[in-house]
Amino acid sequence: MYKIKDAICDLPALRGLFIKYYSELDCEDDPQYLFDGFIARDLKADVLGAALIYGDDLPAAEERPGEADGFVIFQIDDMINDWCFKEGWGDVREIYVDAACRRHGLGRALLEFAEAKLKEAGAADIYLLPTDESEGFFIACGYEEMGEYCADLDCKVFSLTPGKRI
Repeated sequence: MYKIKDAICDLPALRGLFIKYYSELDCEDDPQYLFDGFIARDLKADVLGAALIYGDDLPAAEERPGEADGFVIFQIDDMINDWCFKEGWGDVREIYVDAACRRHGLGRALLEFAEAKLKEAGAADIYLLPTDESEGFFIACGYEEMGEYCADLDCKVFSLTPGKRI
């Protein structure tokens, strides 16, 4: 079983997982700067939504009780945001599950949580910009390639397949 909580209640946990996530991406950007300068600021301003997941019954989670095992960050694209690729669409910006806790449904649960929150906020459609390595996960969760490309992030654009959860 798992619990999902609003990440604004535990920004240090989200920050720690975000930094771990970016180290796995081998990204040149400084994850501490990105989190402190953009993510935390936008969460506090209610521009972004974010949630943490706790897989309390997983063996890996038992080794570190009470610690979050993953997160999702999402928004409705708007011209006032730092990032606006498809105005009015819901954007699942970041999703991460600790490697030791993967393949137990936590990623899908986080994705469905973000989709529900975006729908509540008025998104008619949802898109995401997956890495090559994560495309299979998103396809399995009902997303498909839109035939668009995001040059800024050098990736394909995926959307939730019509008739799926939203």
